[in-house]
Amino acid sequence: MPDEGSYESTSAPWPAELRVFKEEGRLEIDFSDGRTCSLPAEYLRVESPSAEVQGHGPSQKKIVSGRRHVKIEAVEPVGHYAVRIVFDDKHDTGIYSWAYLRELGDTHAERWAAYQAALLYRGLSRDA
Repeated sequence: MPDEGSYESTSAPWPAELRVFKEEGRLEIDFSDGRTCSLPAEYLRVESPSAEVQGHGPSQKKIVSGRRHVKIEAVEPVGHYAVRIVFDDKHDTGIYSWAYLRELGDTHAERWAAYQAALLYRGLSRDA
């Protein structure tokens, strides 16, 4: 059973509305508890829940570089619990649950700082 604070909890806020801003490269989500998250396409791409990015455990996570200008081509529903985001670099294998999208919104600053530090450490760039 998930912890009370877990994002997989059945009481976790659900998206009330999703908006894609293709030219700006971001996804905006209004949640049922009144919180709005604005998630850049690049951030969504480098934090994709796909095995290609996440590997099969925390120690296998890949650092995806060169995605500064990635855009969202489509957002497709997956049942009642998630969406698949299709990016213009043809990545489309991540299934973003509502809980994961909320987690990405709530932890954006920390995750983004960690991503930028990982790029710097590896001598990689956000540019292609």
